[in-house]
Amino acid sequence: FLMQTSEMLRKICMRNLVRKYCRGLTAERKVQLQQKVVTSAVFSGKKEGYLESLSQPFLETRLKENDLNPKVLQLIRGENIKYVTPVIKYDRNGFKARERLLVLTQSSAYVVEMAKIKQKIEYSTLKGISTSNLSDGIVVIHVPEDNKQKGDVILQCEHVFETVTKLCILANKQSLVKVVKGSLRFRVGSGKEGTMVFTVGPEPQVFKDKTGQLTVV
Repeated sequence: FLMQTSEMLRKICMRNLVRKYCRGLTAERKVQLQQKVVTSAVFSGKKEGYLESLSQPFLETRLKENDLNPKVLQLIRGENIKYVTPVIKYDRNGFKARERLLVLTQSSAYVVEMAKIKQKIEYSTLKGISTSNLSDGIVVIHVPEDNKQKGDVILQCEHVFETVTKLCILANKQSLVKVVKGSLRFRVGSGKEGTMVFTVGPEPQVFKDKTGQLTVV
């Protein structure tokens, strides 16, 4: 009887502690925890660097709305900007690296160059999001084959766990995130495909190899 009473009191105490903790959470902290739960579901046990990322809080955004060019703000007016981060975009053909911004709104993702919108991806049309299982920050956003899109978007993000989590939550496409090993295929445009190869080496680098593939070390 004493054992049963002790166990019952222990459970009641635990529930009270949990209730007190939950009531004491700020709105910002609740959002953090909700996002980290999604990150865990997508990356836990799949991508290198995940465990190290646990102790790093996600920022609401890496750049403020007023850091964007006024022309860009004018073009996406009416959309609620949720997240902005600097990225490196790789051309789909020559794989030249270009500095860009990734802007996530409530309904679309934009790849931005200074005062120009280079590509717009509506979340409703997004076909998938791919990353490798290694510690690189490569993210491929897969888009539909239509005249509106030039092909899949190849990005390198410094805060890859944060960026992918924000994107899949806003797009409500958590199930479409794939963590791949070895290589992945991406659409170049006009029905053509390219291959990206992931490997391990002494120093990080991204380059076009002799076979024309994009190699990520």
